[in-house]
Amino acid sequence: MSRLGIFVDRKTLSNSEQLNALIRCRDVAEKKGHDVDFIFPVDISKIPKMDALFIRARTDPMNVTYVAARMASFHGIPVIDDPQSIQICSDKINMYSHLIRNRVSLPMTVFLSKQDLTVECVTRLFDEMDSPLILKEPSTSFSLRVERVSDIASFFRVAHRFFRLSDWVVVQQYIESKYDWRVGVLDGRLLYACKYTIPSVTFKIQASVNGHVVYCGVESVPERDVPPHVIKLGLAAANAVGNGLYGVDIKNTNGDAYVIEVNDNPSIESGEDDCYPHVFGQIVDHLFAK
Repeated sequence: MSRLGIFVDRKTLSNSEQLNALIRCRDVAEKKGHDVDFIFPVDISKIPKMDALFIRARTDPMNVTYVAARMASFHGIPVIDDPQSIQICSDKINMYSHLIRNRVSLPMTVFLSKQDLTVECVTRLFDEMDSPLILKEPSTSFSLRVERVSDIASFFRVAHRFFRLSDWVVVQQYIESKYDWRVGVLDGRLLYACKYTIPSVTFKIQASVNGHVVYCGVESVPERDVPPHVIKLGLAAANAVGNGLYGVDIKNTNGDAYVIEVNDNPSIESGEDDCYPHVFGQIVDHLFAK
């Protein structure tokens, strides 16, 4: 009998939605005849005994999850997320470079170095991309260190703060929308699709407002109701990164679609899969088909 390891941490289990999703995943795997072990960081030495590994904790090259992914890969154990996907998606310079090389549609995007931070350069960026602009610190996740700036003074203030953490800052054209499409992709095929409705008090799917965290609304959308060009763009973006599990965030406005992010370790606990009841079964089958 095959053994599936689901790598988690205490933060994963502290959220009831995530916990319920993990239980659903375990139940699906057991119905398919697999044994399931929840593996905490302290139990990382158990990974070589698994036949497949599904990481359901925050991924980052500086995190123990990356060690878990590398350990599985070293022992030839199929793993989601794989180390390469974690490396790419955790560094926005790396991620956007992959998308640009593969000619995936993006908002206008510039990588700004510390040496380029001059009044002349910033003025040119506003002239070329209009106002406001979006600044991103490359290692950000969950919409952290993503800010909107409308003038040169705010640009310098945010950029200086981000340059304390990175040698580069991503500057992007701002595209207004009431919601983002999230296209879930597994092994180059559509896994699910949903809409993330942006809270009116922010421009991000998650933000801290007056000391309170506000989240986007989630609406699962059947494939037939998703614009075909959005699905096509999501698949192209995921394929530019790898053949694992990804959540691609897309803005679709006036018939034009733009990739905002490609996320490894995408959320599947807030109703993203309501119209796609076989999501966890497909993930389990994918892991054990390798």
